[in-house]
Amino acid sequence: MKLVLRGHHLLCLKGFQGYGYSEDFVKNMIEVNAKRKSENTIISLTDSPDDICKACPNLNNDLCENQTQNKRIVEMDRKVLKKLNSSEDFNALELFEKIDTIFNTKESVSKICFNCSWHDKCLFYQNL
Repeated sequence: MKLVLRGHHLLCLKGFQGYGYSEDFVKNMIEVNAKRKSENTIISLTDSPDDICKACPNLNNDLCENQTQNKRIVEMDRKVLKKLNSSEDFNALELFEKIDTIFNTKESVSKICFNCSWHDKCLFYQNL
């Protein structure tokens, strides 16, 4: 099975606990989160709409809400992706092990997660 994920969604999946923008979004996020935990899942990385975004009510013409918000989201993606070789596909379990070693302090994610609207509910961020 294959997933396409935005850079910052690698962090979101680590902290997901059932909140979301809509019921469909949450359902999709639960499914994607389960798939990323399978040893048979391959992940391709991107800085554009991905398998999580496809169920987001804020996605409009391949933009997250609007030009300004989309630019901020792409910057978050790129900050994560520059720590990885985003031109290759990854085994999901190995990729998330790598995420755990790269992003293991609040300082390592502060510039990525600081303005996130889920900042206060994210288990990943709260547990660093």
